[in-house]
Amino acid sequence: MGLLRKQDEMIELKTEAQIAKMREAGLVVGRTLELLRGAVAPGVTTAALDAIAEEHIRDSGAVPSFKGYHGTYPATICASVDDEIVHGIPGPRKLREGDIISIDCGAIVDGWHGDAAITVPVGEVSSKLTALMEVCEGALWRGLAAAVIDHRLTDISHAVESYIRAAGPYGVIEEYVGHGIGSAMHQDPPVPNYGRPGRGPRLVKGMALAIEPMITLGNRHTRLLADDWTVVTADGSYAAHFEHTVAITEDGPWVLTALDGGRAQLAELAAVASP
Repeated sequence: MGLLRKQDEMIELKTEAQIAKMREAGLVVGRTLELLRGAVAPGVTTAALDAIAEEHIRDSGAVPSFKGYHGTYPATICASVDDEIVHGIPGPRKLREGDIISIDCGAIVDGWHGDAAITVPVGEVSSKLTALMEVCEGALWRGLAAAVIDHRLTDISHAVESYIRAAGPYGVIEEYVGHGIGSAMHQDPPVPNYGRPGRGPRLVKGMALAIEPMITLGNRHTRLLADDWTVVTADGSYAAHFEHTVAITEDGPWVLTALDGGRAQLAELAAVASP
């Protein structure tokens, strides 16, 4: 493990063996999210989804990252419904036709973390909500594609924001951002989803980042609920959240939480960008 000091940040640089462990954790996360995607349906409680996630993570030989986080988070996943942006606590709430649910999941293998999130429709949803989810996920992949050696950190931020701004008048959450990840779930550097390009630390081999855009159908302002975890939109508008963990490698971005490593999506974006 190396540490790279940049602009008062301590950025952990991973060896290839450590990145391989993160890939193991990432695959557990990716498979768990696919299992949960299939379990989302009207009438299902968020607590039931949480139980599925914990059982699958532990049966895979991993440990949930979120449970007991900061000594207080009580669940394996974050389950954020409709106007909840992030950190929703699973419980007895039943999903309804037309809802959307953001599911954030983390797992640890031999001390190394993976972290990812998806937003899933519950049954049939409106065209506005479908577009919201598609734009958020599309922005994530633009950010991942910018995670290459010698780029600057905010090249990722700019790629995310530019895609969202071009797609429509969505609110881009500013208070909650992506992060470095590795031997701890949250590390330096923070990865904003907005900003000018060409700033921040230079991306180098061995860095790993969790990139996670969050957007709304309304404005960007947020409110923290009384449980001190759940973050909702201040105006009550619906929100979407997508996330992947990516390693910076000599061969380009390796999306550790995507089951195919991100190959298909990144190749598609590269083909579109080619003249």
